[in-house]
Amino acid sequence: MQNMEYTKEYKVKDEHIDVQGIMDGLYYPFYMEDCRHRFAKEVMGFDIEQEALKGINMVLSQYTIKFLRPLRKDDNFTVTCCLYSDKDGKPKFYLKQRIMMNNKIMTEGVFTATCVPATGGRPFVPENLIPQIQASRVLEGLL
Repeated sequence: MQNMEYTKEYKVKDEHIDVQGIMDGLYYPFYMEDCRHRFAKEVMGFDIEQEALKGINMVLSQYTIKFLRPLRKDDNFTVTCCLYSDKDGKPKFYLKQRIMMNNKIMTEGVFTATCVPATGGRPFVPENLIPQIQASRVLEGLL
C-alpha cells in the first residue's frame, strides 16, 4: 500500500528561538507531536484525549531524530507524518515525520508508538487501528 503523507503548516514562535537566533532543539519534537496528534485524530480516527478517557493511552516507546538545518524566527514550515507497520508484526507502529521548508528537509524523525491500558498492562494495538497499520508499508530502518 502507498502510505498517505499528512501535512500541517506551522510558524516558528518567537519564544522558541534560542540565544543563537535559531529554534531551540527541544521544540522540533514539540511541533512533530502536534502534527502526530492531529494525524492520529484526522487520519487514523484515534482521538488521543477521548481514548485516554476510555482508558487507552497511545504512547511513544522511542524516537530517533536527525537535525539537518535550523529553523529561525518567523520561518513558515510544514510538518509531515506517515504511518508504518512493524516488520515483525509486534504491537507497535511507526510515525515517520519531517519538518520541511522551501522543499528542503530541516529535521526528520521516526517515532515508535503503541497503546497501553491506563491501568497498566501489556502494549497492544486497538482493533480499529489494525487494518490501517497492516495496510501501511513496513518500516525498514529508523533513519
